[in-house]
Amino acid sequence: MPVKPKKFRNPNIADSPKQNPRPDEPRHDVASLMRYDLITPPATEYLPTSVKEMKALGWDYVDIVIFSGDAYVDHPSFGAAVIGRVLQAAGYKVAIVPQPNWQDDLRDFKKFGAPRLFFGVSAGAMDSMVNHYTAARRRRSDDAYTPNGRHGARPDYPTIVYSKILRELFPDTPIVAGGIEASMRRLAHYDYWQDRLRPSLLMDCDADIISYGMGEKVIVELARRLASGEKINDITDLPQTVIRVKDENLWTGTGNEIAVLDKDIILYSYEDCLKSKRHQAENFKHIEQQSNAMHGKTLWQRHGDTWIKINPMYPPMTTEEIDASFDLPYTRLPHPRYKGKRIPAYEMIRHSVNIHRGCFGGCAFCTISAHQGKFIASRSKESVLREIKKVIAMPDFKGYISDIGGPSANMYRMGGKNTAICEKCLRPSCLHPKPCPNLNTDHRPLLDLYHAVDEIPEIKKSFIGSGVRYDLSMHQTGDADIDKANRRYNEELIARHVSGRLKVAPEHTSDAVLEIMRKPSFRLYHEFNDIFEKINSRYGLKQQLIPYFISSHPGCHETDMAGLAAETKELNLHLEQVQDFTPTPMTVSTEIYYTGYHPYTGKKVFTAISPEEKLAQRKYFFWYDRTYREDITRSLQRLHRTDLLARLFPPRASYPTRKGNQTNRKH
Repeated sequence: MPVKPKKFRNPNIADSPKQNPRPDEPRHDVASLMRYDLITPPATEYLPTSVKEMKALGWDYVDIVIFSGDAYVDHPSFGAAVIGRVLQAAGYKVAIVPQPNWQDDLRDFKKFGAPRLFFGVSAGAMDSMVNHYTAARRRRSDDAYTPNGRHGARPDYPTIVYSKILRELFPDTPIVAGGIEASMRRLAHYDYWQDRLRPSLLMDCDADIISYGMGEKVIVELARRLASGEKINDITDLPQTVIRVKDENLWTGTGNEIAVLDKDIILYSYEDCLKSKRHQAENFKHIEQQSNAMHGKTLWQRHGDTWIKINPMYPPMTTEEIDASFDLPYTRLPHPRYKGKRIPAYEMIRHSVNIHRGCFGGCAFCTISAHQGKFIASRSKESVLREIKKVIAMPDFKGYISDIGGPSANMYRMGGKNTAICEKCLRPSCLHPKPCPNLNTDHRPLLDLYHAVDEIPEIKKSFIGSGVRYDLSMHQTGDADIDKANRRYNEELIARHVSGRLKVAPEHTSDAVLEIMRKPSFRLYHEFNDIFEKINSRYGLKQQLIPYFISSHPGCHETDMAGLAAETKELNLHLEQVQDFTPTPMTVSTEIYYTGYHPYTGKKVFTAISPEEKLAQRKYFFWYDRTYREDITRSLQRLHRTDLLARLFPPRASYPTRKGNQTNRKH
C-alpha cells in the first residue's frame, strides 16, 4: 500500500462540475443505463471518466490518468480496466479517458488537469495499425473496440499522438506508455504499413518510460516509487520497463558485433540495422530468447547518441498474484457513457472466462509470448469459479459460458516438471520441433476445472472457444495415467464443450512451411480429425472441425498453397477461416519477411512480398469457386504441376503442358 499522500488540490480542475461536457458523456437517466435488457451500474461503480464522476466519488484530484485507444469496458479482458483497478486496489485515485478526441480543442486531455503521479497512455488491446488496416494495407471500415464498431475513434499510433499532446500541455508530468503497441515496438522493429524499419517507440513518442508485457506488477511498483518521491528519470532499474539513457559512450569497446555479457546483451544499433538487414535478423534471435527467459538479461540498443535499455521481465505471476488481479471488483460491463451502444469486442467475451496467461507454443507469427511470456500463469480453480458466479449473476445470462480458455485453450496449470531446467532454458517454444521432455502436459487439472464449472446448477453448458493445441492433448508422454487423462480430455472436449464447431489452427499443410511457422506436421491434424469424427459418431453428434490457414507466410511458395488446396479438398473442406500473413512487430515471421533471413539459422528464406505474389497464393483457398478455376489452372500449368491440377480439377488434368515438364519439380 502506498504512503498516504498529502492533501493535493489540482488547480486545473474547477470547483464547479459544469464544464461543457461532450455529447457522449454520461447522463444518469434510466433510459441511458439500459443495455441488452440489463441495467448498467451507476458510474460511481466504475473508474471515473469525467470530472463530474470524479467529484461524485468525493475526490478533488486524481493520482493517475489513463488514456486508452479503446472504449472503457470494466472487464478483466480489457487492459486499461485491469491497470486502473490494480492501481485502485493499491490505494491510488485513478481516472480513465477512453478514446480521447485528438482533433478538437483537446478538452479530453485537459479535463482532469495534471495528475499527482503520472499519465498512462495505451493504444488499446491491439496495435493501432493492425486495428486500422488489412493485410492488403486497406483501411478497415470498423473498429471492434469502439461503440457500435465505428471506425475513426483513435489515430494511427495513439501512443505517439497522445503522449505528444500531453507533453505539450503538461511538460512536467511523467508519462508512462503501455499496452500491446508499446510492448511490441519496444526495440527497432519493422513496420509493415510504412514498409520501413522504425526505431524503438520510445524514440518516436514523448513518454518517459514504457511498461511492457503484462503490467500489474510493474505499474504498482512504478506508482509506489513515484509516490515516495523518486523522479521518473531516476527509475532506471525497474523490471519490465524500457528507458532512454543519454550517454553515447556508455558501452565502448563492444565492437561491431552483438556482445553477450553476464547480465547484458548489447545489440546492433538502430543505424547498423538500417544498413544491414542481416544485423536486424541477428538482433531478433536475442530479443525473442530474452523475452521468453525466466531470468532474462538486460538488452541495450543504441539509437544515435541515446541508448534504449530494456530491463528484463518479472518472473511469471504466481497463482495468488494472478487471482488478485482477476478478483478485483470489475462490473464486467461497458461504462454507462455509451448508453447501450454495442461494443463488438465485448460481445465476444462477456460470458467467457480467462483461466491463464502465457503461451509456450512459440508460433513464429504470434506475439503472445513476446507480451505475456511463454511461462503459464494459471488462476486457481476457486478464482475461476468466483468469476463464473459473477457471469451467472448477469441479467442476460441464459446458462451458457461461451469460453473457458485463454491464449490457448489447454495449457492450464502446465509448465516444467523441473523448474531448474526452465530457469536456464532459452527455447522460444516448448512444443516445437517436438514437445520438451521436461514439459508437464497433464490435462487433469483442466478437466477438474471443467467438471467444477459444469456442476454449478445454473450452467447449462460450458463451451471452449479458444484455440485448442491438439499437438499438446495428443502427445504421448509414456506415462500411462497422463496419456489416459489426455485422451479423456479430447473426448470430453469434443463431446461436451463444442458449440457445433471446434476451431483449431493447423495453419498449413506443407511440412516445410510448418517448420518455419513452428507448427506440427499436418499429419497430426489428420489424426485429430479421425478422433473428432469417431467421437462425433459415438455420441450421435454432427459437429464440424474448423481449421485456420495462412497464405503468403515466409517459406510458402505458390505450389505449397496448391498442395494445401488439394489436401483440404480431399478432406471435403471449403475453407472459411483463412487469412493472408500480416507482418506485425516482434515476431520471427515478420523478421524473415523484412530481412529475408531466418534469425536462428541465418539462411535466406523466400517470402511472397508483392501484391501479385500474395494474390497468387491466396486464390488457392477458394479453389471451389468457379471464378478462380481458370486462373488456378493456368498457374499450375505454368508451374508444371499437373499432378496438383489433377487433384483439384480431375476433368482438366489433361490440359496441354510444356513438353518434358516435371510434375514433381521442386520450387
